[in-house]
Amino acid sequence: MQLVSLATNPVPSGAVVGICQGHDGAPLRFARWDATRAPRRGTVCLFGGRGEFIEKYFEVIAELRRRGFAVATLDWRGQGGSYRALSDKARGHIGSFSMFDRDLVRFMKDVVLPDCPPPYVALAHSMGGNILLRHAVEPGSWFERMVLCAPMIAIAPERIKTPPFIARGYAEAGSLVGLSTRYVRGGGPQPVELGAFEGNLLTSDRERFERNKAVLTAAPQLGLGSPTVGWFRAALRSCGTVGRPEYPERVTVPTLLFAAAADQIVSVNAIERFAVGLKVGTHILMPGSRHEILQENDSVRRRFWAAFDAYFGVDKVAA
Repeated sequence: MQLVSLATNPVPSGAVVGICQGHDGAPLRFARWDATRAPRRGTVCLFGGRGEFIEKYFEVIAELRRRGFAVATLDWRGQGGSYRALSDKARGHIGSFSMFDRDLVRFMKDVVLPDCPPPYVALAHSMGGNILLRHAVEPGSWFERMVLCAPMIAIAPERIKTPPFIARGYAEAGSLVGLSTRYVRGGGPQPVELGAFEGNLLTSDRERFERNKAVLTAAPQLGLGSPTVGWFRAALRSCGTVGRPEYPERVTVPTLLFAAAADQIVSVNAIERFAVGLKVGTHILMPGSRHEILQENDSVRRRFWAAFDAYFGVDKVAA
């Protein structure tokens, strides 16, 4: 599947788009770009969150390229232009996050390592951050550094709306009795990005919210509805893994975490606790930001890029 280009969200020039195989042969959409400015700094591997798609990050990709980075990205299985396991393509389903782990390996070996310049760093959001933290305790990481925006270390209590043990029981029992591919209670096929801007939990920036909505209106096949019970169980299990008190000490990749102060999708407290336990990392709290820091208003994004540039020693960015 090619990238969707709109006048308000054009494809950055020089895109190489293709399909790589997941660990089981499932087709996964990827795209990569060369840097547009010297000095060349290597490659940022960009990983979105649940329900996201490559087109949502065109602005970020252009900003990274102006900083001297090549960029490589993919749509996770089950979303965007990648393989979806169920006949109802709006259901965001996966049985285990270990499938993402193995897809990450294939993407790196088949797309990034052969065609993208080192060194490699990772920039991930939300669910993508969870997957990267799963990788960061394994020996021989490809990444010299990681930057994780609102990583899903735990789901926000406001989002679950029930005590954690009840949520876990619901997800485990529902999957056990054959309901794993059903939408979670109260869920449905409409992507959250197609809702009203007023009251949304993603961003306070109307222009970027409407831009992402326009992409899904033009290409509804990229959208994703509510998660399934099986995805919810897999997410809670993965959060249980990375949220263990001893887990941060095992992370060997230098990591910069960003927490959105107004986040109601992932737990800000969990990010802060995780950061305290890191031996090779720290975190920055972003006042006023909702969940999607990279889709936020200009003031929030300026603070993000200032911290990013300091972290990587970027002195000056071309306009």
